[in-house]
Amino acid sequence: MFVGAFLLVALGAYLLGSFPTGYLVGRAKGLDIRAHGSGNIGATNAFRLLGKPAGILVLLTDACKGALAVLLLPALAALWWPEADPVTLRLIAALGAVLGHNYTCWLRFKGGKGIATSAGVLAALVPYAFLITLAVFLTILAASRYVSLASILAAAALPAATWITLAPLPVLGLTSLLSVLAIWKHRPNIRRLLAGTEHRLGSNRTSTTA
Repeated sequence: MFVGAFLLVALGAYLLGSFPTGYLVGRAKGLDIRAHGSGNIGATNAFRLLGKPAGILVLLTDACKGALAVLLLPALAALWWPEADPVTLRLIAALGAVLGHNYTCWLRFKGGKGIATSAGVLAALVPYAFLITLAVFLTILAASRYVSLASILAAAALPAATWITLAPLPVLGLTSLLSVLAIWKHRPNIRRLLAGTEHRLGSNRTSTTA
């Protein structure tokens, strides 16, 4: 009955998430970050190649994409379809935004790893679970100086954080899916971590996460 609402939110969230922030900021500085460093368009590669101000801009914009998708698009859809389930609309928006970032149509469906966009989604959808996973990320990062390891372990902790904060079962299912997706996108980092060749934060080698 509300297929139109779900499709509108899914498409809008995907397009919002697909905005290739890192690529565009790099281009504005005369650099295609896909051809340098890790080749990733996410915030970590932007930090290393473009500097802190540009990296912060990419990080915040990518996070805002996720938050806006969850907060704005379901509300707009509800104007036309007021009886559409708001929880389902937010879940569709959350997944659409992350998939848009990870597989952007503007760059031949090659995007980032979704960490910043997922953070924005979680801050809007499950703020308490987000704070727990953020704490995990910061703790692991401070202890290891591996951005990739911190991202992977924070993603792994997300379903448990969602569960202990008593989120509804559909939300737990969505955060579990986002967790699996984030870890899947970090497969090369996992191989390097196991091989002892992954770089640490502050080293001269280029990061391959975010």
